[in-house]
Amino acid sequence: MRLANEVPQAAIDLAKRFEGFHRLPKHDPHRAYPYICLAGYWTIGFGHLCQLDHPPIVEDEGEAYLSADLQIALQATLKYCPVLATEPEARLAAVVDFTFNLGAGRLQASTLRRRVNQRDWASAGQELRRWIYGAGKVLPGLVARRAAEVQLLLR
Repeated sequence: MRLANEVPQAAIDLAKRFEGFHRLPKHDPHRAYPYICLAGYWTIGFGHLCQLDHPPIVEDEGEAYLSADLQIALQATLKYCPVLATEPEARLAAVVDFTFNLGAGRLQASTLRRRVNQRDWASAGQELRRWIYGAGKVLPGLVARRAAEVQLLLR
């Protein structure tokens, strides 16, 4: 049985896979510096939102940020989709990754939330596939990420 505060490993794996640990600039390969992500936000490490003047971090610090960010995403996911507390862990992981990637506000206001809470998994998968835009453009990375989430959701 899963603990209510335990982030599924599959969610951690998805976030790491699709966010990556951005070691920028190249002259300092052991640390990450703030950068603007494709959606236009200042980010550091594994997709952690930050300010432009955030100091560089090493990968262990990035993992600590990721752990905290995923914990927030988990709590929001369970708040807005309480049915996931009793569903297979893969389904929870898929929606936690979505929430981490796009934010709790988007989950809260989404048709995805309604479909999950109705346990309409096929329709929830279709809803996930709609969230592939960044700055008004289809982003191949988001297409791949949503496909990976759908695969977990429908497993």
